[in-house]
Amino acid sequence: MSRYAVVDIETTGLSAALNHRILEVAVVLVDNVGNRVYEWDTLVNPVRDVGATEIHGLSAADVYSAPTFDQIAPELGSLLRGRVPVAHNLSFDAPFLAAEFARAGYFVELDGNSGLCTMRLASHYLSVTSRTLEACCDCIGYRINSAHAALEDARAAAQLLAYYIRQEDDFTRHWADEIAAAQGVAWPAMPQVTASRVSRESIAARTEKHFLQRLPSRASRKIHTEADSYLAVLDRVLLDRRISHHEADELVAVAEMMGLSREDAVSIHRLYLIERARLALEDGVVTPDERSDLKSVATLLGLPADSVDSALKSATQQHHKIYTVERFELKVGDAVVFTGEAPEISRADLEYQARAAGLRTTGSVSRKTTLVVAADPDSLSGKARKARRLGIPIVDYPTYLRMLDTVRCPQARPALGG
Repeated sequence: MSRYAVVDIETTGLSAALNHRILEVAVVLVDNVGNRVYEWDTLVNPVRDVGATEIHGLSAADVYSAPTFDQIAPELGSLLRGRVPVAHNLSFDAPFLAAEFARAGYFVELDGNSGLCTMRLASHYLSVTSRTLEACCDCIGYRINSAHAALEDARAAAQLLAYYIRQEDDFTRHWADEIAAAQGVAWPAMPQVTASRVSRESIAARTEKHFLQRLPSRASRKIHTEADSYLAVLDRVLLDRRISHHEADELVAVAEMMGLSREDAVSIHRLYLIERARLALEDGVVTPDERSDLKSVATLLGLPADSVDSALKSATQQHHKIYTVERFELKVGDAVVFTGEAPEISRADLEYQARAAGLRTTGSVSRKTTLVVAADPDSLSGKARKARRLGIPIVDYPTYLRMLDTVRCPQARPALGG
């Protein structure tokens, strides 16, 4: 029988009260004598920006396909119910868990006193000046392989708990009041369901396949007149010359809605590259930068390396445009929305630069928004989610800053006679 549930979480920020969310949770079940008997962990889609990637090492793309907390709540609750929660800094972990369970519709009285805290117990069992998890583990000779990864940290806290148990003749009697209080926490009824979990290991092991591979393979058909809606999405998602996970999903969804096969999509991609080549040839010269850009587009579209030369040749031979491709340019008066932190530039400076260029900056996304600029194109923020629903382009900050140099004034309308 496992008495203890050692928990660790990674979060988007430091306070559940400020709407920060859990990104990853791990549970290690430990028996009365300190043996680990079961491990459970998953990444969690926080339905918001992921926060300090440099600390927890997780990007929006990593947690994009992970379950949300409400989906894992029943299984996580079954692991904690009737057991003593243990964490290194329980005063941090327990309120986050309580807040997440509450959002999922389950009220659980978890707080810093609802279990055992290996950080607080360190002053009783260890001679350390620092009570960080790493310092405490160093004291007992245990090495943490990857700090700020929930399962690794939960294993480390479980090692500390096992060490503490071995230092007492009767650990459970020594901490009887704390253990009884923790086991007495009332848990609401939850459905017996399990969600598909996503771990760091599975993310690291996955091999990204091109989104074209998700479409069925069958002979191509003539779809030139039907391609506009797919091409319009393609034009938008390629604005920053990358295809995020969200954008790949959108392209696949549009293709499936249109009944396109993989071969149909490849044909459309070739059409698109031809039209990009036609743009490059407008002045009669294809510069090295333009050729490099065409190669980048071809790679993103899953086309072979020689596609650029073929597209340039076709662009000179075809005298009618199959699809109109326009260069996206920010214009004076366009509305821009920022989400997430830009590298090495403050939000105030970004807004100042935008206004100086004649752009409008707003705090929310609407149908009047021209562009959303995100720290991560796969951002899970509310602004990014709304932009995707409205079909508004999302680009990263480096792309936006390059666009800022080319903001143009719209052509003046001719004066009315009168």
